[in-house]
Amino acid sequence: MPSRRDVTVMAAVGAAVAWIVTVTVLVAHEDDPGAPSAPELRDQLASALSGRDADALAGLLDVPGADPAELAGDYVRVLAGDRVRDLTVRLAPDERAPATAVVTGISGPGTRFTYQLAVTSAKGRWTVSFTPPLP
Repeated sequence: MPSRRDVTVMAAVGAAVAWIVTVTVLVAHEDDPGAPSAPELRDQLASALSGRDADALAGLLDVPGADPAELAGDYVRVLAGDRVRDLTVRLAPDERAPATAVVTGISGPGTRFTYQLAVTSAKGRWTVSFTPPLP
């Protein structure tokens, strides 16, 4: 008959193994960041920016070495703080094989702005990056 201590140790080891297996399964089934197509990337990016949705934006970002959730949260706070409105996203030079996402909008004082984000595709997923697009 196992002692009370042995039962406690076995329960702790069992819980640790279950936790490791659960985390491994969750990570293995986690979707890669990005959208399944370039047009969907455009639509999801426009929706995330217009809706100030940091979680949705984080899921579209390719930011190696950085925390996409933190970057997206900061970005959304700036949009809200500057009272940005009328945001649109266009893919260039080709809607099906873009190199950039061109974001346009109007800031609080009524100033129109435009900037470009690099668009990348890997493993069938389309993402944007806050690095200057390469020609």
